[in-house]
Amino acid sequence: MEYVLIGVAVAVVLIGGLLAFVVPRRKKRIQEQADRPRPGADYAPGVGDDATSVVDEPRRLVEDVTITPQPEVEPDEGAVDEIVATPVERPEPAAGRLSRLRARLAKSQSTLGKGLLSLLSKDRLDEDTWEEIEDTLLAADLGVAPTQELVERLRERVRVEGIADPAHARTVLREELVALVDPTMDRALRTDRHIDGNRPAVVLVVGVNGTGKTTTVGKLARVLVAEDRDVILAAADTFRAAAADQLTTWGDRVGVPTVRGPEGGDPASVAFDAVKTGADAEADVVLIDTAGRLQTKVGLMDELGKIKRVVEKHGPVDEVLLVLDATTGQNGMMQARVFGEVVDVTGVVLTKLDGTAKGGIVVAVQRELGVPVKLVGLGEGADDLAPFDPEEFVDGLLG
Repeated sequence: MEYVLIGVAVAVVLIGGLLAFVVPRRKKRIQEQADRPRPGADYAPGVGDDATSVVDEPRRLVEDVTITPQPEVEPDEGAVDEIVATPVERPEPAAGRLSRLRARLAKSQSTLGKGLLSLLSKDRLDEDTWEEIEDTLLAADLGVAPTQELVERLRERVRVEGIADPAHARTVLREELVALVDPTMDRALRTDRHIDGNRPAVVLVVGVNGTGKTTTVGKLARVLVAEDRDVILAAADTFRAAAADQLTTWGDRVGVPTVRGPEGGDPASVAFDAVKTGADAEADVVLIDTAGRLQTKVGLMDELGKIKRVVEKHGPVDEVLLVLDATTGQNGMMQARVFGEVVDVTGVVLTKLDGTAKGGIVVAVQRELGVPVKLVGLGEGADDLAPFDPEEFVDGLLG
């Protein structure tokens, strides 16, 4: 019991001593805090006054800071990048292009031309040989009726004149092929400005997807620029995102402006505005690129008819060019037939003719539509679109 009392007494003494030491120090710290300047009361607060750490002295006000003015620096004109305009190209003249490209045509059509020459140069032309000639012509997509017509004419000339040698065979075949392609058809492009009506000529370019319409329009612009025509392009293919950009690029290369509308907009409106722009600018011709459409899609074909009707509020459309891929063969005939019914095609552009041995499609499509092939594409170069010439074409076939 005595030990317990002694322990309690010691604890009381220790607690009393601790209180005597701590309380005076706490009062001193409270007084120091009270004596410090207060932000917003004793001075305007500065940056950092609301921080948790103690600020040793008041911050300076903005008004107390002296700002030394800096001298103005003149811009270095030499440092400004010079804007270089894209040079405008001068396209190759259209005259004689087919002659220049004849080697490509001869290469692709060698099976047709050389095959026929080989057969006609035989010492004896029996029925089997004539059947081979027919098969060769049909394989080249000449068509049944033109093939029968050509074979009959060749038979008659062989019977009357005889075929003395390969040179004679070539002469006879050339004459008959040229007659079949029909050099009497008017292949001129109607692209002269209408002076009496104060409006440009209008060329509407149509066709199915993938035939190269936009590229053809761009290349045709080069043909016309080479003839010193003032051209305006109309990007009426508003469905394919890159079509307007692609056409604009073609135009920029030869300094030709492009009228375009919003993506997904009304193509007839774009075409109408382009013709109006052409009239105001006194341009010679407006080339209208349209969206590719399958001939089986009635709604899209009706829309094509609408474009033509809207444009004709300015005046008649001068040319409706149907772009066909020469490699499609007889499928192109079905396309030609439907497009011809909707928009009155006035001429045909055959693309990729250098990539097929089916050169007979030239004759077949002319017979189907009753309109001439006016232009042919013989390569991917910018100036590889050539006005069609029957004699140059046949010479290319025969090599």
